[in-house]
Amino acid sequence: MNIMTTKNLPIFITKELEQLHKKIAPIMMKTSKYMFWSFPLITISLLNLVFLLFFMPFTQEAIPSLLIYAILGAIGFALSKEAKFKKKEMEAISSEYIITRIKKSDVVTTGRQQDYISRLQNQPKLALHFFIEFLNEEKQREKRNLYS
Repeated sequence: MNIMTTKNLPIFITKELEQLHKKIAPIMMKTSKYMFWSFPLITISLLNLVFLLFFMPFTQEAIPSLLIYAILGAIGFALSKEAKFKKKEMEAISSEYIITRIKKSDVVTTGRQQDYISRLQNQPKLALHFFIEFLNEEKQREKRNLYS
């Protein structure tokens, strides 16, 4: 899920997105660190392994280098895999927060709440879009109830 910039969004949406960001910020930091380290480790190890295996003559002195680069590559791939798991965890936490927030609304009808929740569960990649749409609808209903 992408947290977009909030410069052009209304304040009530910005506050909700900040609350969501507080929930996922620690996991987001870990994920970015994992991705930051995985890419160079994989790249360096693969380039050196290819160079050592295909362009250098095979000698006994090359074996420790091959092992080191293989281990670095394995660590890089493990970090990449962990980053993917953390991204899924962030999506789950975000969806849970959004669903809880939708259920808490007193202004939006139960039918509309269930509609938003089902859309969220069917298309989790668009969760942020649906959440912003929900917040806009909630604000419009609050204004309508205030003036009627």
